[in-house]
Amino acid sequence: MELLGTGRSADVYALDGDRVLRRYRDGGHDAREEAAVMAYVAAHGYPVPEVYPELTEDRPADLVMRRLSGPTMLQAVAGGSYDAEEGGRVGARLLRRLHAIPARLSPDPRDRVLHLDLHPDNVMLTPEGPVVIDWCNTAEGPPELDNALSAVILAQVAVSDADPLAAVARPALRGLLAGLGDAMDYGAPLDEAARRRSENVTLSAGEVGLIGAAVELIRDLGGVTPSRRR
Repeated sequence: MELLGTGRSADVYALDGDRVLRRYRDGGHDAREEAAVMAYVAAHGYPVPEVYPELTEDRPADLVMRRLSGPTMLQAVAGGSYDAEEGGRVGARLLRRLHAIPARLSPDPRDRVLHLDLHPDNVMLTPEGPVVIDWCNTAEGPPELDNALSAVILAQVAVSDADPLAAVARPALRGLLAGLGDAMDYGAPLDEAARRRSENVTLSAGEVGLIGAAVELIRDLGGVTPSRRR
């Protein structure tokens, strides 16, 4: 199989011209739930790759999906062919659209399907429009947490002196926050997002060390004074 890409926890291979295989290096990861969530949001019209859950049943560490064409949003922004701030606004629209879908399992009417890792490298710019990939962290819960995590991920890059993408991450973050508007909660959900990021085992110590500054940047860009942080 041809290796198409590699991430922090999985590799993507071409099966043929129409399908790809996402294989988790940790054999303990079960992709069946991920496939079920992707099929569920697709049934609600959300842009995700078509999945073949029947091919995952016997090999739960593998996820077979339709192959997409086009760059990731991160590749397009880094290459200068896509505006970073507009990318942030597109991310906000994708989050709002996702959070309009009722939870698949939770009985709490306030809960929604959450992606929990929606950032420019997990959005592919296909000829049909943006498509959200990499649903391995998906869960159900309050949408404010999902929004806050996306903001923290961008802000960690924006505050890094060593990351060459810092210059585009800041306008992307501005676009995200502007697009989210009142859907962005700068209080407890942002604190919870920071806590979750700090416990992410795929992050380096240096990346974890940027989380505090990232949260401060988000609140500064959101115009949140210390007295308003609840």
